Amino acid sequence: MLDANLKAQLKAYLEKVTQPFEIVASLDDGDKSRELLGLLQDIVGLTDKITLKTDGSDARRPSFSLNRPGADVSLRFAGIPMGHEFTSLVLALLQVGGHPSKLASDVIEQIKVIEGEFNFETYFSLSCQNCPDVVQALNLMAVLNPNIRHVAIDGALFQDEVNERQIMSVPSIYLNGELFAQGRMGVEEILAKIDTGAAARDAEKLNAKAAFDVLVIGGGPAGASSAIYAARKGIRTGVAAERFGGQVLDTMAIENFISVRETEGPKLARALEAHVKQYDVDIMNLQRATALVPAKAEGELHEVKFESGASLKAKTVILSTGARWREMNVPGEQEYRGRGVAYCPHCDGPLFKGKRVAVIGGGNSGVEAAIDLAGIVAHVTLIEFDDKLRADAVLQKKLGSLPNVTIIKSALTTEVKGDGQKVNGLVYKDRSTDELRTLELEGIFVQIGLLPNSDWLKGVVELTPRGEIIVDAKGQTNVPGVFAAGDVTTVPYKQIVIAVGEGAKASLSAFDHLIRTT
Repeated sequence: MLDANLKAQLKAYLEKVTQPFEIVASLDDGDKSRELLGLLQDIVGLTDKITLKTDGSDARRPSFSLNRPGADVSLRFAGIPMGHEFTSLVLALLQVGGHPSKLASDVIEQIKVIEGEFNFETYFSLSCQNCPDVVQALNLMAVLNPNIRHVAIDGALFQDEVNERQIMSVPSIYLNGELFAQGRMGVEEILAKIDTGAAARDAEKLNAKAAFDVLVIGGGPAGASSAIYAARKGIRTGVAAERFGGQVLDTMAIENFISVRETEGPKLARALEAHVKQYDVDIMNLQRATALVPAKAEGELHEVKFESGASLKAKTVILSTGARWREMNVPGEQEYRGRGVAYCPHCDGPLFKGKRVAVIGGGNSGVEAAIDLAGIVAHVTLIEFDDKLRADAVLQKKLGSLPNVTIIKSALTTEVKGDGQKVNGLVYKDRSTDELRTLELEGIFVQIGLLPNSDWLKGVVELTPRGEIIVDAKGQTNVPGVFAAGDVTTVPYKQIVIAVGEGAKASLSAFDHLIRTT
């Protein structure tokens, strides 16, 4: 199952296992069970600390649990955790085997003392780059607290469950049989939902913090770069982010970040956070900014207010809140979001195997999505508003060669239709004739660009009609002492490498402002 190179790497990791445990597999006569058995046999052959049993009685087959004698750990994988989930498997093996987590000690303690009964189920796809964060977070919580149980389920392998629960987006998380959340979540986000007093405690801590010299709002590439450059100046630096990593977390392949030949968004996001943590930076995650109150006079403090009720003050502020997926804003889109309307083809594509889908948008993202989906689904219809596609020629050529793809140009999507539970169609207007037409389908993937996350700044800093923060050559906004960087600004070409440079520039400008201001 595993090649020699992967075995060698896994063997080195498994040397960190200090406490013996067993893998209990539930198998049937199918090919996938034989494939899983081969994987598990490879694993136990690399260490004497793990034993394998094949007499499991779980209803989901193939599946396996990790059991440590004397410890109440309920952690199971239903399916074969390869692809993006192989890292989740390795971490689970290490953590059940006694290797300590790198999670902050106060968060670990918070997990250990949670009371109640929490039976989590996470549906993932092997091609989803967002799913491992959820799987790994819940696995770790199940290791630390016997009240928490978790099973990670490959939705593509257990299609009957996916159809019964009408799951059309991954990761989909169920708690005690009810839908708990959809989309990427980390340990702190899950804790915030099940530990109801956590938000108030965090807000109290933030309110007590002293003013920062530089406060960065946003934890994407621009925010991380800003924080590093500020901290290197030896000044008091803080980063408040809704989620550290930002839009990069939703990016699949990255092949144009100079000096890094290829990587994936979540991997780069972890590297950015690790780099920031090398410096004396106060990182405040899960903080959604809601208002900026500029200083009333030179030398006074700016204030940023947050959804949690907390507020922070700073001598200078760098706005790097990035952008989000642009929505179609048509009837039915919000109603069926996560129930057929999706924005990540890599994540959710496998759930639409053998079905009919549409991709909205003829730029690079849309055409790439259509190409990827064509290898999974029965048929793809690409809908483009313009009278021509805007994607690179090489992508258009590839798309045109696929037999199960239809391209419709000069078309405006006007409505998402459904049966009350899930998507069953799409209405578009032929812009050349004004005729309304309906497509019968099961999924819609929206790929029409990005919107800046600047709604909370309207009337405070100067914005373009599109909502971008207007900055000068130094990253300064129209408010003295408030700077901006990255995809939320007017700087052209929304690229990771550009955001990193703009973050550095904004931070240097903020420092220059500090030393010149009384």
